[in-house]
Amino acid sequence: MFTGIVQDVGRVQRLEPRGEDLRLTIGSERLDPTGWNVGDSVAVAGVCLTAVGLQERSFSADVSRETLAHTTIGQWRAGTRVNLEPALRAGDALGGHLMVGHVDGIGQVLARVADARSRRLRVRVPGPLARYLARKGSVALDGVSLTVNLVETEQFEVNLVPHTLAVTTLGELEVGDHVNLEVDLIARYVERLLDPSSGASGPGASGPGASGPGASGSAA
Repeated sequence: MFTGIVQDVGRVQRLEPRGEDLRLTIGSERLDPTGWNVGDSVAVAGVCLTAVGLQERSFSADVSRETLAHTTIGQWRAGTRVNLEPALRAGDALGGHLMVGHVDGIGQVLARVADARSRRLRVRVPGPLARYLARKGSVALDGVSLTVNLVETEQFEVNLVPHTLAVTTLGELEVGDHVNLEVDLIARYVERLLDPSSGASGPGASGPGASGPGASGSAA
């Protein structure tokens, strides 16, 4: 589990094709992966990946074809900056909202407008995900926990406060850029309770061996 509170901004150091999938090496400025264990989970731009190699100030993770197809990782290059958050541990503060790192879809930035010292971001969401967004509800963009301020059909707006602009990659987004999007976990379960026929075919059908969008974690 994750909370969407970014702990560091790393950089992609290497992308090594392995057949039809990929091995990533991510460098970190503040996090020290040598304190982790191989097999630990880490959210990289909102995508739950499994650490398979640990070095001082860097780690490696494998990325499956499924994850490449349903996240922005396929667009990354050496030097791409990415938000990092290690998995939540028992007793850690829950500062954002509960997240699993299973990307539901890719959003696109439609507008970025200055709003006093903050910045308003308008994002287009894939149509099937729009029903999971609610004003003052939660959403994650590239692994950052945010509050939805406005919802209009298949678009929504969030406000990026100065701290978020300073310590995440969201301040670097331009119109047309793509972002990994994870809808609120609670919204998924509410839908399931109200409509049992929704099953596992909707957003978030992921985890080990899953075939739906956003399958990552140990399946990556």
